[in-house]
Amino acid sequence: MARSATPRNDPPLETSIPAGTAPLESIPCSEDLQCRPSRPPDHEKENRALVELVSALADSPTTIFQTLVETIQDITQSDTAGLSLLTRDDNTPDPSGKWFYWPAITGMWKSRIGGGTGRDSTPCGVVIDQNRSLLFRHFQRCYPFFLTVTPAPEEALLAPFHIAGKGVGTIWAVMHSDRRKFDAEDDRVMNSLGKFASSAFQALKHIGDLKIQVAEREKAEAENVALLEEINQASVFEEIIGSSGTLRKVLLEVAKVAPTDSTVLIMGETGTGKELVARAIHKRSKRSGRAFIRVNCAAIPASLIASELFGHEKGAFTGALQRRAGHFEAANGGTIFLDEIGELSLETQISLLRVLQEREFQRVGSSQPVSVDLRVLAATNRDLDAAVAAGTFRQDLLYRLNVFPICVPPLRARKNDIPLLVQYLVEQFARENGKRITEIQKKTLSLFQAYDWPGNIRELQNVIERAVILCDGNALSVDESWLQGRSNNQQPRPMLSPVGMLADDRKDFVHRERKTIEGALAACEGRVSGPHGAAAKLGIPRQTLDSKIQNLDIDKRRFKSLSPTQRPA
Repeated sequence: MARSATPRNDPPLETSIPAGTAPLESIPCSEDLQCRPSRPPDHEKENRALVELVSALADSPTTIFQTLVETIQDITQSDTAGLSLLTRDDNTPDPSGKWFYWPAITGMWKSRIGGGTGRDSTPCGVVIDQNRSLLFRHFQRCYPFFLTVTPAPEEALLAPFHIAGKGVGTIWAVMHSDRRKFDAEDDRVMNSLGKFASSAFQALKHIGDLKIQVAEREKAEAENVALLEEINQASVFEEIIGSSGTLRKVLLEVAKVAPTDSTVLIMGETGTGKELVARAIHKRSKRSGRAFIRVNCAAIPASLIASELFGHEKGAFTGALQRRAGHFEAANGGTIFLDEIGELSLETQISLLRVLQEREFQRVGSSQPVSVDLRVLAATNRDLDAAVAAGTFRQDLLYRLNVFPICVPPLRARKNDIPLLVQYLVEQFARENGKRITEIQKKTLSLFQAYDWPGNIRELQNVIERAVILCDGNALSVDESWLQGRSNNQQPRPMLSPVGMLADDRKDFVHRERKTIEGALAACEGRVSGPHGAAAKLGIPRQTLDSKIQNLDIDKRRFKSLSPTQRPA
């Protein structure tokens, strides 16, 4: 805050000037200011000034600053008055800034509004450093920048301007002639009005911040309401249909983990209904009344993923015209579902790891942490173990996500559920298309159950929608050619192995990894470290390779004496 009125018995005001730049006679002694005749306070004029500053609260910070300098010029009867604020690069007050910006000037220098100068090119920097009012005479002799400024300053009184207790600028009054000289009453008034203007500025800024927060909250609430309505709407993907043993196992896991706040990793092939499982967990959780935010990590460009997830501050990058809340803030109090999480970049994985560990993050362009209370659900159709081994997915993040893994089976593993799914989907699409279908041909059901469904439930949905559109009677049938060449006799393709689920895939991966490491060791004659070692050849850290050699029980010593013809294939 600015300094309060200075009593007559306070220590005298000091004079400041860089050593050796001007004769001492060019600046009056501090006692000279105190010894000058001081006019009595004009409380009526000062009260009018305070009223004008209060009125400026209804406008903007610029109006408050301009009102301040105009009232100071009026009360001090100076030729020019102004305000200098330290700033970095966006004209926002900043105590650590290296540039003085002039947001408000009145009088003979008014044309210089919006200009500025370096911190060391003006006496304002000295005032902030000493945190006291200073009186200067002919300061252009000390600061060459002002040699070209007209009219030249005869005498200037500068007082520090504070925001939130930190000196961020100076208020100054200038006389361009010797028609009058400043006195102690001028100093008191400048500090008093500066203190009030600072409070008004902070109040207005707080009101502006509140408006932004209210607007963001209203937007988030509107989005949440829309999401809740979307979740509760009946659609083909809002119910998990089936009674097979594999599906019942998944539903039992959902029922057990839903009431908790544990992180869940949902794994399975594309089209198996991983999002349905995530929504079922949310709807049966204690957060069911709050937002469910789905984020498709694969659909967001890598350059925007951090901004989309964590939000950004105004000016954080080109096009960031205002502060924006990210998906994590929108999900505060509810659940965030990170679909295709295996597609996240390593940089974003680090930020996500912090959210999972500390439940806080930073918006892009900000150093202030934002705390959130939410539940994280994630899904992937990738083998994250293989991604970790390949160095494209962080192992510590996998540990954090894999608290409670759920593997959603493919449709070919639950073919007994196909009649129920077909009946459900036929009813849905018939209702949407205004048709009445009461029968499904047995040949069609047999064809469906014999088909492999590489696209899983999503592919089944598309086939049935097409059949309903083409159906002219009450019985549903499909053209056998729709599934030919993709179906009956082809071997089921292997599932993308979820963490710790498919032993065959895991064994195959371990076998290939062993062969790769042994080949590198043989080529490097058993050497692990160094520029010609196996670690450098494989492009992984030495410690990582040592760990893998130990885990795979590889004896690296036996490669030291192998000739090229003896090396493993």
